[in-house]
Amino acid sequence: MGGVTELLVIMLIIATAAFAPLAYFIHKYTQKNGQPFGETEPHGDSPSLVNDLAETAIHFVKSKLGKK
Repeated sequence: MGGVTELLVIMLIIATAAFAPLAYFIHKYTQKNGQPFGETEPHGDSPSLVNDLAETAIHFVKSKLGKK
């Protein structure tokens, strides 16, 4: 009977470790009106060097194609 109890305890430890990230995410998601990571900006609202370079390249290509 001791082997069964030992196996049960080991299985509970493994299950707790396996489902802890899920429980943490559910806990965070239910906080702050369903926003798991607090206030975040929508994608694309913050200035970015890569976005600026891409916009510059697009405008350059459009201007070159428009002149033909």
